[in-house]
Amino acid sequence: MMRRSVMLVIIALTLFMAIPAFADLQNVVVGGQVRIRGDWYSVEGDNPGFNSEAIVEQRTRLNVRADFTDDVSAFIEMDDYEMWGGGGQAVNDFRSNYLTGVDSRANTADDVELYQGYIEANKMFGAPLRLRIGRQELKFGSAWLVGTGDSAPYFTGLSFDAVRATYATDTFSVDAFWSKLAETSPFEEDGDTDFYGVYASCTAVENVTFDAYWLFLRDACQGVNELHTVGLRSAGKLEGFHFEAEAAYQFGTMEKLGLADDNTDNWACNVLAGYFFETTWKPHPFIGFEYFGGGDGDDLAFNRLFSDARLGKTIDSGHWALGGAPAFPNANCSNLWLIHAGVTFNPTEKLMGLVHLCYATENEDDWVTGVDAGHLGWELEVSGSYQYSKDLSLEAGYVRLFVDDTLKDGARLPLNGTAVVAVPDDVNYFFFETKISF
Repeated sequence: MMRRSVMLVIIALTLFMAIPAFADLQNVVVGGQVRIRGDWYSVEGDNPGFNSEAIVEQRTRLNVRADFTDDVSAFIEMDDYEMWGGGGQAVNDFRSNYLTGVDSRANTADDVELYQGYIEANKMFGAPLRLRIGRQELKFGSAWLVGTGDSAPYFTGLSFDAVRATYATDTFSVDAFWSKLAETSPFEEDGDTDFYGVYASCTAVENVTFDAYWLFLRDACQGVNELHTVGLRSAGKLEGFHFEAEAAYQFGTMEKLGLADDNTDNWACNVLAGYFFETTWKPHPFIGFEYFGGGDGDDLAFNRLFSDARLGKTIDSGHWALGGAPAFPNANCSNLWLIHAGVTFNPTEKLMGLVHLCYATENEDDWVTGVDAGHLGWELEVSGSYQYSKDLSLEAGYVRLFVDDTLKDGARLPLNGTAVVAVPDDVNYFFFETKISF
């Protein structure tokens, strides 16, 4: 896989150097990352369909940036996300027949993907305007609604085929983008899925940011979904104190789902505050609250779009999205609120520990199963990370989910509150991760 990536980078560099002299190549930078994580889940008791599971996921990235004259640059990044052994018998990625030794090279056709590939022009028309065209990551604010798909577990990555314009000064910036998520032509005349947005930030106050945004998702494949999300956000640091507060209102129609009355009219919010103590071990206590509306009556729950946020490492994990099968990189749980608190500490300069406690409850009654809304449970995490060097880090931890009655009976949480999950007993989750960047 790495050999193919290097060859693609060499081809890209050859193409860059062939560009006419009016855009002379000035500088080339090659970078990348290897990230490996082991995840071990187990549900206590004898529960068919929820057996213990152990997976090892790996994501390998290799990129090249070429800077040209006239503030023009190009960026190409290839990546490969796999589970060791292929992630199941149906997609076994082992390249040799282990019984006969014959090389079968099974399931390797789509290992390496174009994750990003865009052209960027800065200072357009003599103004602080940047235009970026091509496949690219989109991340706004703390990635609460639009992120890069890099949260663990199941850090598959997320990029968009998009056009993005950014006007940025010392005191404010405005981003406007249009992205194409799906194209079904010629099968449907209006069968596209598009994602638009405007995101504005003001940094006139030192160490504090104020954001306002509008996001619009339109899916016209076999019916029309139109979803508007408007929101406000502020975040900053004042001496040792830090905070973040974000609220979003969402409305629209989701007729292609065929669920409830296919409308959505919901609020969501995220509040986080903490303090950094400059004492021994540098303790950093923090507390937060998150809320995602579950819909009024038969309305759909708040859609979290392309969120990187994880509402705990078990409740909001794709592992439980369809009753124990890791079918989705992120469960995108909605129709719940949770409060969480924790503390990080640094026994040494390179070693950091974390203790984190989270409590969650369902917002609205489940119109799918008829189960009343109630307590979901508690999640406790104890973990630590070691920054071995500037480039290499290691992390390990243990998470325990104490399941309450509502989650045992079935709660309308996953896939933005359109699916039901039932976890029969308490869950244990162990993880280990190592990452190197260059």
